[in-house]
Amino acid sequence: MSESDKFSESYFREKLSPEEYYVLREKGTERPFTGKYWNVFSDGQYRCRACGEPLFESQTKFDAGCGWPSFYAPASEGVIREEFDASHGMRRTEVLCQNCGSHLGHVFPDGPAPTGLRYCINSASIELEETDQS
Repeated sequence: MSESDKFSESYFREKLSPEEYYVLREKGTERPFTGKYWNVFSDGQYRCRACGEPLFESQTKFDAGCGWPSFYAPASEGVIREEFDASHGMRRTEVLCQNCGSHLGHVFPDGPAPTGLRYCINSASIELEETDQS
């Protein structure tokens, strides 16, 4: 059994709001400039809303002007899984949580240094755990 198989759909339905379920489990997308984190730059760690896996660090977040939270790198190697996505008549690379298989968004080759990547992530798929600044 793979790690992502340990989560049942009933687990996701109980844990997630209808919007979160639509994005994370049905590969939906929130409208640009509407998500909770598109314009938030607090220090902390962004975790998968479905399973809590650490996905992105606030230090890698940047303003891409696209209306979704954007990061230039995942928190660590192996936390993100990539798959080819030909939906909606486009050719893109989908990013998913490696731990639970939930849809997060897409990655594009137009980001800043040092990676040149832009992980364009739905706010509904992540949760910010802020770093205590005291």
